[in-house]
Amino acid sequence: MRIAILLRDRCKSKRCAHECIKFCPRVRAGDETIVMGDEKKPIISEELCVGCGICINKCPYDAIKIIGLAEELKEDLVHQFGKNRFRLYRLPIPKAGSCTGILGQNGIGKTTAIQILSGQIKPNLGDYEKEPQWEDILDYYAGTELHQHFKEIADSKISSVLKPQYVDKLPKIIKGKIRHVLEKADNSGNFDSIVEKLGLEGILDKKIEKGTISGGELQLVSIAASLIKDVDLYFFDEPSSYLDIYQRLKVARIIRDLSKEKKVIVVEHDLAVLDFLCDNVHIMYGDEGAYGVVTFPRGVRHAINTYLSGYLKEENIRFGEKIEFFAHPPKQRQEMSVLVSYDNLTKSFEEFTLKVERGTIRQGEIIGVVGPNAIGKTTFVKMLAGVTKPTEGKIEYDLKISYKPQYISPEYKGTLREFFETTAQQLFTSSFFKAEVYEPMHLKYLLDRQLDTLSGGELQRAAIASCLVKEADIFLIDEPSAYLDSEQRMLVSRMLRRVIEKSGKSAMVVDHDVYFVDMVSDALVVFDGVSGKHGKAQGPYSLHEGMNRFLKNVDITFRRDEDTQRPRVNKPDSYMDRQQKQNGEYYYRM
Repeated sequence: MRIAILLRDRCKSKRCAHECIKFCPRVRAGDETIVMGDEKKPIISEELCVGCGICINKCPYDAIKIIGLAEELKEDLVHQFGKNRFRLYRLPIPKAGSCTGILGQNGIGKTTAIQILSGQIKPNLGDYEKEPQWEDILDYYAGTELHQHFKEIADSKISSVLKPQYVDKLPKIIKGKIRHVLEKADNSGNFDSIVEKLGLEGILDKKIEKGTISGGELQLVSIAASLIKDVDLYFFDEPSSYLDIYQRLKVARIIRDLSKEKKVIVVEHDLAVLDFLCDNVHIMYGDEGAYGVVTFPRGVRHAINTYLSGYLKEENIRFGEKIEFFAHPPKQRQEMSVLVSYDNLTKSFEEFTLKVERGTIRQGEIIGVVGPNAIGKTTFVKMLAGVTKPTEGKIEYDLKISYKPQYISPEYKGTLREFFETTAQQLFTSSFFKAEVYEPMHLKYLLDRQLDTLSGGELQRAAIASCLVKEADIFLIDEPSAYLDSEQRMLVSRMLRRVIEKSGKSAMVVDHDVYFVDMVSDALVVFDGVSGKHGKAQGPYSLHEGMNRFLKNVDITFRRDEDTQRPRVNKPDSYMDRQQKQNGEYYYRM
C-alpha cells in the first residue's frame, strides 16, 4: 500500500515552479497523477502514483512524502484528515483496573487517538468526504474490545476528562484564583483530598496568570483539575513536564491508584516514570505529520525495551534508531583542568535562602544538576551565568557564558530563520555546528515558521541550538528535555555530549528526567532543602555518588535493565528495592 502526503504548512506553491507536477513522469505521459487543487496546493493521486520519488526530491520545500506501508494496515485505518493528509491506524485500548501508556515520537497522532477515544473526534474510517455515522463505526468495531467503548460514547453513557499537554498555555484561557478554578471543576467532592495529595495548599490563593504561577504549579493544577472530576475515563497527556522527580513519583502513585478503579490512559516521554506508572503500553510509530500506527499492547518493560531497540520483531518493521545505554566508566575529574571555581555562596531573598558549597567545574565535562523544584537550581545557574549576583561569596572566572533559561518565551517577532541569523549565525556558516547541531535537531523545516507559532518541543530544540552555537566557554542549560519526546531526549543528550567532547568546552545541565541525566552527565550537583524556603547545593560528585545521594532523598532505587542497560525504577518494597536500600546502593554500580 502506498500513501501520498502533502505537508501543507511546508508547501509554498506560490513561491515554487510547481516542480512536483513538471517532473512527474506520469504527468509527462499524460496522466493527471498530480494536479493543482482549488486551494492552490497540489493533489496527488495515490492510485496513479508509481512511487518513483522524483516529486519528493524535486520539491524545494520537502513538502511531499510518498510512503510504502504494509497492505494489512489498509483494514486498520481509523481516521484520515483529508486528501493527502495525516492518517491514523488502530487505537489504544482502555482497560479498567490497569494503567495504559502510549509511547511514541511527537507528531504521529497520540493526541488524535486520545481525542477519538474521548469522543471529541468521530473516527471517519478513512472516508473523509462525508460525516461519519455511529452505525458504520459500531459495525466496524463489532466483536472487538472497542465496540462497547464506542457504543457508550454514541449513547452518551461515558464521560471523560483530558489533562492537556501544553499547560503553559492555560493562563491564556483560564483566569482567576486556583481555589476557584478547582472548586468549579469539582464534581466528585474530593477537593480537600486532591489538594492535600498534590501539596497545593500553599498556592490556592494564587492567580492563574503569566509571571505569577510557575510551570510546575500549572502542571499540578491541571492534574488536580482532572483528578477532581468523577468520570469514567481519564487521559493524562505528559503529566510529568515541569515537575521534579519527587512530584513526578507522587503524581504517578496517585494516577496508579486511580487506575485500579477507573480507566486511565497516559501519554508520557519520561521512560522512568512510564516504567513506574503503567502496566501495559502501546508503542506508536510512524512519520511525523504523515501517519501513525498504534501497536498492540505490551508489558511495560517489554514495550520500553522494544521502543529503545527501534524494531518491531512481530511486524518486521524498523521504526527508529536504536538507543543504547552503556555502563561507561566515570571520567577521572582530577585529571581534568579547572575551568570555574566558586567559594561557599549564599543568595538571600525575602522568603528564600540558597547556600552553595565550594566546588569546581572542569574543562570538558558535563555537570548534571538534580533536586526538587523551587530549591534554588535556576538561581544557582543564574549566579554562574552572571545574571544574578550572590549575596555572599565569589565566583572566580573570566569566561564567556551561554545560558538557555528554563521557560522559553518566543518574544522575538519574526521567523526562526531571522532569529538564527541574528543570534546563531554559526548554524549556517560552520560545518561543525551544521553537522552536530542543525541536522540532528531537524531544524531545517522550522526555519520559515514564525517563532510564536512553534510548539513547545520545536521551541525547545531551537533554544538548545541557539545556546550551543554561541561563542562560550561554558553552557548553562536549564531543563532541555521539557516537551521533547523520548527519542528526541536521547538524541539531544548524545548531541550535547558530542559537542562538549569535540569542542573541549563544559556544560551544566538542570533536568528532572533521570534517563536524560544518566546519559548526559559526568558528575552531579545535588540540591536538597525545603522548597520555597531554603536550599543547599553540594558537589559536584561522581555520577554514582551524586545519584546515590539524590535517590536516597527521593527514597527510590534504580537498577540496570538486563537487556538494554537502561535505568529502571524498582517497585516500592520489592526484593531488589529492599536489598539495595539495605546495602545503601540506591543507584546501580557503573
